[in-house]
Amino acid sequence: MDKQAILVLADGSVYEGLSFGADVDACGEVVFNTAMTGYQGMLSDPSCAGQIVIAAYPLIGNCGINDIEDESERIQVRGLAVRELAAVPSHYQSQKTLDRYLAEAGIPGIAALDTRAITRKLRTQGSMMGLLSTHKTPEQAREILSSALPYDQTDFAPEISLPVGRWHDDGGETPYHVAVLNCGCSLSILRLLRTQGCAITVMPSTASTQDILALNPDGLLISPGPGNPELLSNVVPNVQELARLLPVMGIGLGCQLITQAFGGRNIKLKFGHHGSNYPVQDLRTGYVYITAQNHGYAPDPASLPSDLEVSHLNLNDNTIEGLRHKALPVYAIQYYSATSPGAPDAHIFEELLAIMQRTRV
Repeated sequence: MDKQAILVLADGSVYEGLSFGADVDACGEVVFNTAMTGYQGMLSDPSCAGQIVIAAYPLIGNCGINDIEDESERIQVRGLAVRELAAVPSHYQSQKTLDRYLAEAGIPGIAALDTRAITRKLRTQGSMMGLLSTHKTPEQAREILSSALPYDQTDFAPEISLPVGRWHDDGGETPYHVAVLNCGCSLSILRLLRTQGCAITVMPSTASTQDILALNPDGLLISPGPGNPELLSNVVPNVQELARLLPVMGIGLGCQLITQAFGGRNIKLKFGHHGSNYPVQDLRTGYVYITAQNHGYAPDPASLPSDLEVSHLNLNDNTIEGLRHKALPVYAIQYYSATSPGAPDAHIFEELLAIMQRTRV
């Protein structure tokens, strides 16, 4: 790791470091992730598509890479920036280094950066586009950034690679069948649904209402995913119709699409929620969950229609973390403790299971 690299932000600032991973350029929205662990899940989470991720924790790579913690079939981030890269991992499950993991996937990384300074900048000025390069001068990078397509104008649907169809159907008895509208679903969400005894059929975000109903599901899960929910306007009419016919749960981007389906709007957060240890309060019970999150948008409270009520709040900034319809079997959350890093519990699906049981009777 002796080749120089630079990270140039859209405001013109330049950060010099050392290249690792693939020796290629990458352009994307620069965000910081607060998690101390779980970097493999973070890199492969489809909700991270289009991002250059700044790891706020100073040492990354010390656990290596294994074959069980990927959240999709490939790395989804555009690039990774760290303070210190662990060259020699120490974990009994490790099969390769983080450097090799990125290099094999064609994803660049940059180390030896003052990631704390970049995180402070993003907290102050907000997330912004950036270019990671070993080949460009700062002037060339700034020119590329000046004409780069902004993150909130990019459609990431073509990058979502989760296979459609029945998911891990082992032939055993399953009390419920859940259709998953895949807007960028992570594998751990599907695994957790399976632990709750649900059969799962993954459908593309372009699936029609008729496609979903033909499966005869007990419920519908609208998955998390990357990007601006406004760019998935084609999904909204289907959500509007299905919400009146099936129990529906949304997570992350799914929550934002439910907001739009009932006439609300979403706002782009200044620097988003990316990482772990976010406190979220259930307003109905008062219970506080410590959650993992990865979203850059949230429902606008001023735009919510009267038939949607706020069910969960983020205790750090009071943004909306959950919604519930007052009459229909529809609810949504922004967080997902099912994803690594995060608590390996299934409480996020308790309400969906209860609704499916009630509506089946």
